[in-house]
Amino acid sequence: MKILFLGDIVGDVGFKSVKNSLPKIMSSKKIDFVCVNAENAASEGVGLTENIANELYNVGVDVITTGNHVWDQKEILDFIKTENKLLRPLNMLGEMPGKGFSIY
Repeated sequence: MKILFLGDIVGDVGFKSVKNSLPKIMSSKKIDFVCVNAENAASEGVGLTENIANELYNVGVDVITTGNHVWDQKEILDFIKTENKLLRPLNMLGEMPGKGFSIY
């Protein structure tokens, strides 16, 4: 099994680069599973939106990890509650929504 993990996707440039390049990379390298960190993928360079997450899933991303900046785009609070492929930081204190880990 070939797994690709991409570090922090930052802003529009990073997001568009992954969106445009990932399908070709997956095909040429025969990648089976893709995990990306996208806590800074929003156009402002901080946070993540539901639309961006769905676009990443549509081009082949299997799971999205995040960090403390995931909360910078407030719309993600509702989406992360139900989206099993979007992980919040496991070590976040308190009752933050979402899952900190999963098995895929």
